[in-house]
Amino acid sequence: MGEKKKIMLAIDESDVSHYALEWALSFLKPTISSPLLLFHAQPLPSFSYVYAGYGAAPTELIQSVQEHQTKITEALLERAKEICAREGVVAETLTELGDPKDVICAAAEKFGVDLLVLGSRGLSTLQRTFLGSVSNYCVHHANCPVLVVKKPA
Repeated sequence: MGEKKKIMLAIDESDVSHYALEWALSFLKPTISSPLLLFHAQPLPSFSYVYAGYGAAPTELIQSVQEHQTKITEALLERAKEICAREGVVAETLTELGDPKDVICAAAEKFGVDLLVLGSRGLSTLQRTFLGSVSNYCVHHANCPVLVVKKPA
């Protein structure tokens, strides 16, 4: 029981994700005994829709987009870390490149997470069918308990 538990919160730029962070800090704060892992899955840039029919995207463009995404990710994680600090919770930030559902589950396993927390966008059944649901995927594929936080309407 005295063992430190690792909690990882997957975060993105959505309101739902921000709500999940605030909720987790207020509800789980007494149980957070080691640094909270704030994780962001940075999607790989896709240029197929921009350069369809024009050949490969220029290397400079790819590098510029990747640098921009990295800056956005750093700002997002720094903001989340500041929110944690205001609540007296120590946080560490992590990011991985790739499909969010895959890299979130892989990171949870890689870092020996005891609880994965993420927000739910509240997609309808039809939307989940066509768009997929990261939270639904993680519930079924993560190797640890998953807490899905749903923002009230």
